[in-house]
Amino acid sequence: MSGQVHRTAGYFELPEERRQPFWRPAVLVLLVLGVHLSGLFLAFGRVSAQTPPEILPVLTVRVLELAPVLAKVEESRTVETPKVAKALEPPAAVAPPEPVKVPRKLRQQKPARALPVPAKKPLPTPPALLTAALAAPAASSFAVAPQAASPAVASPPALAAPLPVVGARFDADYLRNPPPVYPAASRRLGEEGRVLLRVMVSAEGLPLSVEIKQASGFRRLDEAAMAAVERWRFVPARRGATAIESSVLVPLQFTLKG
Repeated sequence: MSGQVHRTAGYFELPEERRQPFWRPAVLVLLVLGVHLSGLFLAFGRVSAQTPPEILPVLTVRVLELAPVLAKVEESRTVETPKVAKALEPPAAVAPPEPVKVPRKLRQQKPARALPVPAKKPLPTPPALLTAALAAPAASSFAVAPQAASPAVASPPALAAPLPVVGARFDADYLRNPPPVYPAASRRLGEEGRVLLRVMVSAEGLPLSVEIKQASGFRRLDEAAMAAVERWRFVPARRGATAIESSVLVPLQFTLKG
Protein backbone atom coordinates (compact mmCIF):
# COMPACT_ATOMS: atom_id res chain seq x y z
CA MET A 1 0.00 0.00 0.00
CA SER A 2 1.42 3.25 -1.11
CA GLY A 3 1.77 6.07 1.43
CA GLN A 4 1.70 3.76 4.53
CA VAL A 5 4.81 3.05 6.60
CA HIS A 6 5.23 -0.41 8.08
CA ARG A 7 7.31 -0.87 11.17
CA THR A 8 8.85 -3.89 12.76
CA ALA A 9 6.75 -6.69 14.21
CA GLY A 10 5.33 -6.04 17.72
CA TYR A 11 4.49 -2.33 17.19
CA PHE A 12 1.35 -1.18 15.46
CA GLU A 13 0.64 2.45 14.68
CA LEU A 14 -2.78 3.84 13.63
CA PRO A 15 -2.95 5.98 10.64
CA GLU A 16 -3.01 9.77 11.19
CA GLU A 17 -6.67 10.28 10.23
CA ARG A 18 -7.78 7.78 12.93
CA ARG A 19 -5.61 9.22 15.71
CA GLN A 20 -7.32 11.39 18.45
CA PRO A 21 -5.55 14.58 19.51
CA PHE A 22 -3.76 14.32 22.89
CA TRP A 23 -5.42 17.47 24.42
CA ARG A 24 -9.03 16.26 24.37
CA PRO A 25 -8.84 14.16 27.58
CA ALA A 26 -7.25 17.09 29.42
CA VAL A 27 -10.08 19.38 28.37
CA LEU A 28 -12.67 16.87 29.59
CA VAL A 29 -10.95 16.56 32.95
CA LEU A 30 -10.87 20.36 33.38
CA LEU A 31 -14.58 20.62 32.53
CA VAL A 32 -15.49 17.98 35.12
CA LEU A 33 -13.41 19.72 37.78
CA GLY A 34 -15.00 23.10 36.94
CA VAL A 35 -18.52 21.66 37.30
CA HIS A 36 -17.68 20.15 40.70
CA LEU A 37 -16.06 23.34 41.97
CA SER A 38 -19.01 25.50 40.87
CA GLY A 39 -21.39 23.16 42.70
CA LEU A 40 -19.33 23.44 45.86
CA PHE A 41 -19.27 27.26 45.62
CA LEU A 42 -23.07 27.39 45.19
CA ALA A 43 -23.60 25.10 48.18
CA PHE A 44 -21.33 27.18 50.43
CA GLY A 45 -22.99 30.41 49.24
CA ARG A 46 -26.49 29.16 50.17
CA VAL A 47 -25.38 27.97 53.58
CA SER A 48 -23.68 31.28 54.31
CA ALA A 49 -26.78 33.25 53.16
CA GLN A 50 -29.16 31.16 55.36
CA THR A 51 -27.07 31.28 58.51
CA PRO A 52 -26.70 34.86 59.75
CA PRO A 53 -23.30 35.92 60.99
CA GLU A 54 -22.72 35.67 64.68
CA ILE A 55 -22.69 39.00 66.51
CA LEU A 56 -19.71 39.23 68.77
CA PRO A 57 -20.26 40.96 72.10
CA VAL A 58 -18.90 44.48 72.33
CA LEU A 59 -16.34 45.00 75.02
CA THR A 60 -16.08 48.43 76.59
CA VAL A 61 -12.92 49.46 78.36
CA ARG A 62 -12.97 52.29 80.88
CA VAL A 63 -9.74 54.00 81.88
CA LEU A 64 -9.73 55.18 85.48
CA GLU A 65 -7.68 58.21 86.38
CA LEU A 66 -5.91 57.63 89.67
CA ALA A 67 -3.79 60.75 89.80
CA PRO A 68 -6.60 63.22 90.85
CA VAL A 69 -7.84 60.84 93.55
CA LEU A 70 -4.38 60.56 95.05
CA ALA A 71 -4.03 64.34 94.94
CA LYS A 72 -7.35 64.75 96.76
CA VAL A 73 -6.31 62.25 99.43
CA GLU A 74 -3.05 64.11 99.97
CA GLU A 75 -4.91 67.44 100.21
CA SER A 76 -7.31 66.00 102.79
CA ARG A 77 -4.37 64.75 104.80
CA THR A 78 -2.68 68.14 104.68
CA VAL A 79 -5.89 69.88 105.74
CA GLU A 80 -6.61 67.51 108.65
CA THR A 81 -3.11 67.74 110.15
CA PRO A 82 -3.58 71.23 111.68
CA LYS A 83 -6.84 70.11 113.26
CA VAL A 84 -5.14 67.12 114.85
CA ALA A 85 -2.29 69.33 116.03
CA LYS A 86 -4.74 71.74 117.59
CA ALA A 87 -6.55 68.88 119.29
CA LEU A 88 -3.28 67.57 120.78
CA GLU A 89 -2.27 70.94 122.22
CA PRO A 90 -2.68 71.08 126.03
CA PRO A 91 -5.53 73.27 127.26
CA ALA A 92 -4.61 76.69 128.61
CA ALA A 93 -4.60 77.14 132.33
CA VAL A 94 -7.90 78.48 133.59
CA ALA A 95 -7.67 81.13 136.29
CA PRO A 96 -9.58 80.20 139.44
CA PRO A 97 -12.72 82.28 140.01
CA GLU A 98 -12.56 85.03 142.55
CA PRO A 99 -14.50 84.43 145.74
CA VAL A 100 -17.85 86.18 145.84
CA LYS A 101 -18.21 88.55 148.75
CA VAL A 102 -21.49 88.07 150.58
CA PRO A 103 -22.89 91.41 151.76
CA ARG A 104 -23.62 91.69 155.41
CA LYS A 105 -27.22 91.97 156.46
CA LEU A 106 -28.13 95.38 157.72
CA ARG A 107 -30.30 95.78 160.67
CA GLN A 108 -33.77 96.82 159.70
CA GLN A 109 -34.67 100.09 161.26
CA LYS A 110 -38.14 100.21 162.65
CA PRO A 111 -40.22 103.11 161.31
CA ALA A 112 -41.00 105.83 163.76
CA ARG A 113 -44.51 105.86 165.04
CA ALA A 114 -46.63 108.72 163.69
CA LEU A 115 -48.16 110.89 166.28
CA PRO A 116 -51.96 111.24 166.02
CA VAL A 117 -53.05 114.62 164.66
CA PRO A 118 -56.34 115.89 165.97
CA ALA A 119 -58.94 116.37 163.21
CA LYS A 120 -60.23 119.85 162.68
CA LYS A 121 -63.93 120.26 163.06
CA PRO A 122 -65.69 121.88 160.04
CA LEU A 123 -66.99 125.31 160.57
CA PRO A 124 -70.75 125.65 160.51
CA THR A 125 -72.08 126.91 157.16
CA PRO A 126 -74.65 129.61 157.20
CA PRO A 127 -78.05 128.43 156.03
CA ALA A 128 -78.32 131.13 153.35
CA LEU A 129 -75.10 130.02 151.59
CA LEU A 130 -76.12 126.33 151.77
CA THR A 131 -79.39 126.92 150.00
CA ALA A 132 -77.62 128.96 147.26
CA ALA A 133 -75.02 126.19 146.72
CA LEU A 134 -77.74 123.54 146.40
CA ALA A 135 -79.82 125.66 144.04
CA ALA A 136 -76.96 126.42 141.60
CA PRO A 137 -76.18 122.82 140.46
CA ALA A 138 -79.85 121.99 140.27
CA ALA A 139 -80.46 124.86 137.85
CA SER A 140 -77.51 123.99 135.59
CA SER A 141 -78.27 120.25 135.40
CA PHE A 142 -81.80 120.69 134.05
CA ALA A 143 -81.06 123.44 131.55
CA VAL A 144 -82.35 122.42 128.07
CA ALA A 145 -80.62 123.77 124.94
CA PRO A 146 -82.92 125.29 122.40
CA GLN A 147 -83.63 122.99 119.38
CA ALA A 148 -82.14 124.17 116.09
CA ALA A 149 -84.69 125.06 113.51
CA SER A 150 -84.89 122.47 110.66
CA PRO A 151 -84.19 123.86 107.18
CA ALA A 152 -87.19 124.37 105.01
CA VAL A 153 -87.67 121.67 102.33
CA ALA A 154 -88.25 123.09 98.88
CA SER A 155 -91.40 121.73 97.31
CA PRO A 156 -90.93 119.99 93.91
CA PRO A 157 -92.00 121.98 90.90
CA ALA A 158 -95.36 121.12 89.53
CA LEU A 159 -95.20 118.78 86.52
CA ALA A 160 -96.65 120.10 83.32
CA ALA A 161 -99.84 118.37 82.31
CA PRO A 162 -99.30 115.97 79.36
CA LEU A 163 -100.71 117.11 76.06
CA PRO A 164 -103.62 115.11 74.69
CA VAL A 165 -102.83 112.70 71.83
CA VAL A 166 -105.28 112.13 68.98
CA GLY A 167 -104.81 108.90 67.02
CA ALA A 168 -104.40 108.60 63.25
CA ARG A 169 -107.46 108.12 61.01
CA PHE A 170 -108.12 106.52 57.64
CA ASP A 171 -111.92 107.06 57.25
CA ALA A 172 -112.02 110.80 56.55
CA ASP A 173 -114.20 111.62 53.52
CA TYR A 174 -111.68 113.96 51.94
CA LEU A 175 -109.03 111.23 51.82
CA ARG A 176 -110.97 109.35 49.11
CA ASN A 177 -109.13 106.08 49.69
CA PRO A 178 -110.20 103.47 47.09
CA PRO A 179 -111.47 100.09 48.37
CA PRO A 180 -109.43 96.96 47.60
CA VAL A 181 -110.11 95.08 44.36
CA TYR A 182 -111.89 91.76 44.84
CA PRO A 183 -109.75 89.09 43.12
CA ALA A 184 -111.53 87.37 40.21
CA ALA A 185 -110.35 83.92 41.32
CA SER A 186 -111.72 84.55 44.81
CA ARG A 187 -115.10 85.57 43.31
CA ARG A 188 -115.17 82.43 41.19
CA LEU A 189 -114.24 80.20 44.13
CA GLY A 190 -116.51 82.04 46.58
CA GLU A 191 -113.74 83.14 48.96
CA GLU A 192 -114.84 85.57 51.69
CA GLY A 193 -113.15 86.85 54.84
CA ARG A 194 -112.02 89.72 57.04
CA VAL A 195 -108.44 91.09 57.05
CA LEU A 196 -107.03 93.23 59.88
CA LEU A 197 -103.93 95.27 58.94
CA ARG A 198 -101.56 97.18 61.19
CA VAL A 199 -100.29 100.35 59.45
CA MET A 200 -97.46 102.60 60.69
CA VAL A 201 -98.40 106.19 59.67
CA SER A 202 -95.81 108.96 59.35
CA ALA A 203 -96.26 112.54 60.52
CA GLU A 204 -97.07 113.43 56.90
CA GLY A 205 -99.96 110.89 56.76
CA LEU A 206 -98.19 108.31 54.53
CA PRO A 207 -98.04 104.57 55.27
CA LEU A 208 -94.53 103.60 56.37
CA SER A 209 -95.22 99.86 56.78
CA VAL A 210 -98.20 97.53 56.40
CA GLU A 211 -98.40 94.12 58.09
CA ILE A 212 -101.14 91.54 58.60
CA LYS A 213 -102.35 91.38 62.18
CA GLN A 214 -105.18 88.92 61.46
CA ALA A 215 -105.44 87.02 58.16
CA SER A 216 -108.66 86.17 56.32
CA GLY A 217 -107.70 82.60 55.58
CA PHE A 218 -107.14 83.23 51.85
CA ARG A 219 -103.83 84.47 50.54
CA ARG A 220 -105.39 86.29 47.56
CA LEU A 221 -107.69 88.37 49.81
CA ASP A 222 -104.80 89.28 52.16
CA GLU A 223 -102.58 90.40 49.27
CA ALA A 224 -105.40 92.49 47.72
CA ALA A 225 -106.01 94.27 51.06
CA MET A 226 -102.31 95.08 51.54
CA ALA A 227 -101.94 96.35 47.95
CA ALA A 228 -104.87 98.76 48.42
CA VAL A 229 -103.82 100.13 51.84
CA GLU A 230 -100.23 100.77 50.71
CA ARG A 231 -101.66 103.47 48.37
CA TRP A 232 -103.92 105.12 50.96
CA ARG A 233 -103.54 108.48 52.69
CA PHE A 234 -104.09 108.95 56.44
CA VAL A 235 -104.77 111.71 58.94
CA PRO A 236 -101.64 111.65 61.13
CA ALA A 237 -101.85 111.44 64.90
CA ARG A 238 -101.31 114.64 66.88
CA ARG A 239 -99.92 115.49 70.29
CA GLY A 240 -101.48 118.83 70.96
CA ALA A 241 -100.92 120.75 67.70
CA THR A 242 -97.91 118.66 66.54
CA ALA A 243 -98.28 115.78 64.07
CA ILE A 244 -96.48 112.63 65.24
CA GLU A 245 -95.79 109.16 63.94
CA SER A 246 -98.17 106.44 65.13
CA SER A 247 -99.85 103.17 64.17
CA VAL A 248 -103.47 102.40 63.30
CA LEU A 249 -105.48 99.20 62.71
CA VAL A 250 -107.40 98.96 59.41
CA PRO A 251 -110.12 96.27 59.10
CA LEU A 252 -111.24 95.19 55.59
CA GLN A 253 -114.19 92.89 54.85
CA PHE A 254 -114.48 90.83 51.63
CA THR A 255 -118.11 89.75 51.04
CA LEU A 256 -119.85 88.44 47.88
CA LYS A 257 -123.34 89.88 47.29
CA GLY A 258 -126.09 87.89 45.57
